[in-house]
Amino acid sequence: MKERDARLKEIRKLIKNNKIESQEELLALLTKGGFEVTQATLSRDLKLLKVGKIADGRDGYVYTLPTEEESQESEHIFIQDFLRGYISIEASGNIVVIKTFPGHANPVCNALDNMNFDEILGTVAGDNCMFACTKEGVTGKQFIEKLKKLIPEIE
Repeated sequence: MKERDARLKEIRKLIKNNKIESQEELLALLTKGGFEVTQATLSRDLKLLKVGKIADGRDGYVYTLPTEEESQESEHIFIQDFLRGYISIEASGNIVVIKTFPGHANPVCNALDNMNFDEILGTVAGDNCMFACTKEGVTGKQFIEKLKKLIPEIE
């Protein structure tokens, strides 16, 4: 996890300090900085950081990071989506089961995915229930406690 955190920090720094037009360019800068990363991993990192592209004032586009205000607004929206759809949450081992109103499992699952919890290995949604699998060494109960700190309205 420390390697990932360091890589994400470096990506933020590179985007803030350079006009980067492509993933290939960013990948080269990361490699030059000592990070071994695949294009697929870089794509996931950019999605996680919510990196976008803006016009560079010429003929191209450059990467940009969301402002703190935009990040907080996005998190608030995902929390509201979660609260709108969830009914209950329980854990068994490293599996978290979230029951939802019919048709709400996908929006709740999407909200949880976009909150970018490091503890979550993956999620699966049905119609009125979703499952989240926590990473090795993290119990479902530990994850639920962290989620409740972010969203105190969860019972």
